Amino acid sequence: MIKNKSRFFFMGIVGVIIFFILQTLMKHNVVEHNKLLDLVASILITMLVWEGNIYIDDYLNKIVPWQRSVKKRIAVQLPVSIAYTMVTIFISLFLFNKYVCQFPQKQQEEFRIIAFIIGLMTSIIILTIDISSQFFFNWKKSLIEIEKHKTETSQIQLQNLKNQINPHFLFNNLSVLSSLVYSDQDKAVDFINQLSKVYRYILENRESELATIESEMTFINSYIFLLQIRFDKNIQFYIEIEEGKKQLMIPPMSLQLLIENAIKHNEISTILPLTITIKTENDFLVISNNLQLRNNHEPSSKTGIQNIIDRYTYFTKREIAIIQDENSFNVKIPILKEK
Repeated sequence: MIKNKSRFFFMGIVGVIIFFILQTLMKHNVVEHNKLLDLVASILITMLVWEGNIYIDDYLNKIVPWQRSVKKRIAVQLPVSIAYTMVTIFISLFLFNKYVCQFPQKQQEEFRIIAFIIGLMTSIIILTIDISSQFFFNWKKSLIEIEKHKTETSQIQLQNLKNQINPHFLFNNLSVLSSLVYSDQDKAVDFINQLSKVYRYILENRESELATIESEMTFINSYIFLLQIRFDKNIQFYIEIEEGKKQLMIPPMSLQLLIENAIKHNEISTILPLTITIKTENDFLVISNNLQLRNNHEPSSKTGIQNIIDRYTYFTKREIAIIQDENSFNVKIPILKEK
């Protein structure tokens, strides 16, 4: 039901329409009567009926809200509104006829019946529109709340996935640092300096859902520096990124997790150096490494490839491809065109 200031305009329009309907229906049996007073009365009675139904609607919203039971609300509001409308019309016509402008005796009964019928039909139409609009409004509101809940839940889940990265990354690099402190202090100092740069990037991007390939590669180059301090020439990287795709997007830290996954599960030595290739291929970024699995696998913390798969589900329906043969392990992650 219209409850803003514009409702008075609509009340006036409805009042005028009712006035002309009454005039048409009573045309065959009309004696001289002040039509201006009839018009004013029609508009005022319409306002009384409309305003009263607004208060009834507001009151029932408190004691019998639509969300609780639609059937109960209709069962209560329909008879209450109709009863109010009929009583208001009856009293208004009685007072108008007695104190303002009296109808001839032979017209009073006919006019009253016609007024009741029109008032009843108008009330039913208005109530039907009101009930339908209320139902639609609450249905739409519930859909919005459901979507809002889904969005908030998704954001929380995504944040939890991103939060898994920082402790995992820090744990692995502190382990490297602890071994370097005893074996080569100069390298340990360099490692600390580079680790601070790398970790600064992680902190700056912890709230980001996506990052450009260019910014990720800048980070990865620093990360590679740390790895080469640790493994020297026993780990090699080949990077082939098309210039036109550097501004496209991927989830931040995806490459770092895949490189870390390769290091974790493969032998790395002078005899068996690990080679990792990062390149663009159509709409994918491909990370490959030669396969030389360790005899004793480290227990998985489940924050590697599965983390990336889970994060990608928030941005695209395209799937991550994992291809393994006797000699290599390849992961193809989709390149995203926009945030």
